[in-house]
Amino acid sequence: MRKISASPDAIEHLGSDPKMRGLIADYGALSRERNPKLFGALCESIIAQQISTKAYLSILDKLSHSKIKLSVSDMLSADVSKLRKCSLPLRKIKWIKSAAAKFASGEINERRIRSMPDAEALAELTKLDGVGIWTAEMLLIFSLGRPDVLSYGDYGIRKGLCLLYGLERISKGDFEIFRKRFSPYCTAASLYLWALAGDPKYSA
Repeated sequence: MRKISASPDAIEHLGSDPKMRGLIADYGALSRERNPKLFGALCESIIAQQISTKAYLSILDKLSHSKIKLSVSDMLSADVSKLRKCSLPLRKIKWIKSAAAKFASGEINERRIRSMPDAEALAELTKLDGVGIWTAEMLLIFSLGRPDVLSYGDYGIRKGLCLLYGLERISKGDFEIFRKRFSPYCTAASLYLWALAGDPKYSA
């Protein structure tokens, strides 16, 4: 696995905002795991939807013990009943198998997606069953490694912004102000906002 981290240029740019500068000082260097294999990352995202981290890791463990990889070929050939025994819901199996078929046929082309601007890549990824805008944005960050993604649909991002700037809620209009302020390093800002939102001091 590769890492996503805030570059020195990102730290310098974000640090021009006093609140963000303080946040960076509090949490230091942050990084997150990145899966550069787009289809594998897509499978992980679909599996993780609306379940706990414990349940998600349990499914991955069962797939591993069943010698089923999160690859196009394995997901195309895997028997549905075998996937069900790994605790995968039928709905998610259908989504993953549909995605595998589209990757295999070239309807969804990873190389082409990697060359697209963010907006086009999001539009392409959301053509897949089970992939909404939030999931697509997470794929841009955690697989494609895009540096300028700030997701309004992510609760942790919104919570982090509210905590940092003393807001009760954040509208889409206000969110766009922050996006423009952090750009072109929104992904680095996301790392720090997630850290703040997940800090036990602010758990409610």
